[in-house]
Amino acid sequence: MSRMTALRAAGALIPAMALAGCAVGPNYHRPQVAADATQPFMESHSGPMLSGGPLPAKWWEMFQDPVLDRLIQDAFTYNTDIRQAAGNLRKARGYLSEARAGRLPSTDLSAGYQRERIGADTVQSRTGAGADAAGGPSHYDFNFYQAGFDASYEVDIFGRVTRSIQAAHRDAEAAQAELDGARISIAAQVAQSYADACGFAAQADVARETAKLEGNTRDLTQRLLDAGRGTRRDVDQATVLVEQANAQVPQLEAERRAQLYALAALTGRPPAELDADAAQCRTVPKVATVIPVGDGATLLARRPDVRAAERTLAADTARIGIATAALFPSVTLAGSATLGAPHIGDVGKSASFGYSLGPLISWTFPNIAVARARIRQAKGQTDASLAAFQGTILTALKETEQALARYSAALERNDALARASAAADDAAKLSRIRFDTGRDNFLDLLVAEQNRAEARQALAQSETNVADSQVSLFKALGGGWEGAPPVAAPPGTPPRQALTSPQDISQRSN
Repeated sequence: MSRMTALRAAGALIPAMALAGCAVGPNYHRPQVAADATQPFMESHSGPMLSGGPLPAKWWEMFQDPVLDRLIQDAFTYNTDIRQAAGNLRKARGYLSEARAGRLPSTDLSAGYQRERIGADTVQSRTGAGADAAGGPSHYDFNFYQAGFDASYEVDIFGRVTRSIQAAHRDAEAAQAELDGARISIAAQVAQSYADACGFAAQADVARETAKLEGNTRDLTQRLLDAGRGTRRDVDQATVLVEQANAQVPQLEAERRAQLYALAALTGRPPAELDADAAQCRTVPKVATVIPVGDGATLLARRPDVRAAERTLAADTARIGIATAALFPSVTLAGSATLGAPHIGDVGKSASFGYSLGPLISWTFPNIAVARARIRQAKGQTDASLAAFQGTILTALKETEQALARYSAALERNDALARASAAADDAAKLSRIRFDTGRDNFLDLLVAEQNRAEARQALAQSETNVADSQVSLFKALGGGWEGAPPVAAPPGTPPRQALTSPQDISQRSN
């Protein structure tokens, strides 16, 4: 085959290669979102502590707590769930690189050496030539050196490669969104565990203070009993209130340590490496300013789960095209060049050169039942992904409205409990004065102090609930993934002092 003939054969494929941009299957169009889904939230006007402004990228900074800021940064860097999501993103990008390689020819280099022996009888049977049985050789030995280069290129006439690249690219974008979603989830877990740890510490302090105040009452009743003015029943009743307050402390401290253990794991460290700064927290962090919540349109644009669902739908749409391309012929341009000679010095000479070039057309026609079945599978998966995308939008709106409603209720409840605690404290003080002057009996004093203890404990718990509801709202709004630091393996030695036992926590806290 002459060089001119080879050029003609290659030129005959140029028109076919020009059709490579024609991809079968449906082109993707983002589904329309209902207008109601982009409007301001129903609950956004339910309280004075909300606004329609844009959500800050680092919403946790609104708590104005440097310890919380550091914990979230540590979690973004070292958390294992985030690192796993980052690994999945790298894997998806690897699949994308593999799909893009379909645009390039596949090549293969080979080289070999053979030492071969052929018996004289074999030569005689193949050639028909006579052999001198007495003086001729019984066999023939020879070497053969060979080098080759093979190349093939799939002409993407019906867009199988194009659709494969589209699907892989959209899968990678979905993996990126899932990584962003993992960051939001972990940031919320860190903030909630930190707020809960601080809240349990505050509640434990309230219980200790209540026990101290009621201990003073018990001591008074004991002195009255010793002076002959009281009864043993009064002392026992006062002791009940003291011990009830004391009984709350161990459970609250245990819950506080449990949240510190959770913080250690969330920041990529073993539970033994408890954070010393978090262990010192005794005041629940909460946002004291107006929280900007935006509207439905900004929510859906910001939430990574909505973005991941939409990109998955786009990828599955491209896979319909991949499956449809199997209905049509596949055209591959293949070529090879070889060098072979019995002496290594002859390799590369014109006599050792050989080549082949030509198109290969393959088609499963007329048995296309499998291809049609795969098209139905791809279409079914796309329908499921569309429903998942629409469901994710509804979930995002639902979670945000629920978080707004609960946050508004938490604020109202906290205000009411604050007023109740102040009133109960005043009532207990007045009851003590009236008891000391003999105007109230001891039972009135006990009831007033019990009411004060319950009101103070309820207020302390409400402070934690407010912080938790704020974190839940930020999580529902879907912010916090923007500008996150790159992930890394946890350091061998923590960069800060670590507490190693419950005793250390208690000592540091006190």
